Amino acid sequence: MSVALVTVTVVAVAANAAIAAADLAKAPFVLANSAEVRVRPEWVPWLASLKLAGALGLLAGLLGQPLPGLAAAVGLVLFYIGAVATHLRTRVLHNLHFPAAYLALAVATLALTLRSR
Repeated sequence: MSVALVTVTVVAVAANAAIAAADLAKAPFVLANSAEVRVRPEWVPWLASLKLAGALGLLAGLLGQPLPGLAAAVGLVLFYIGAVATHLRTRVLHNLHFPAAYLALAVATLALTLRSR
C-alpha cells in the first residue's frame, strides 16, 4: 500500500466523516446549503448516512478489506457527481467548489485504490 494511497484515503475518511457529522448535527450551513439546492431537510440524514458509509468503507479498505474500500470509493465518486450535478441543475454555483473538492478527493482515492491492485 503506497504512502499516497494511505494519505489520500485518510484525508477522504476524515473529510467525509466530518461532513456527515455536520449533516447529522443539522449545522446551519448544511441546512442553508441544502435548502438552496432544493434538497429537502428530511433527506439530509439519509445523505449523511451515505457519506458515513463511504468513510467507513474506505477505512475498511485501509485495514485490509479491499472490496469494501473499492466499493466505498466508487460510491463516493457517484455520490459527489450527483452533488455537483445538483448544484449545476439548480444553478447554485457560488459554493460549487465544496462538492467539487469532495468529488476530486473521491476520484483520487478511487484512482489510487485501483492503481494499488
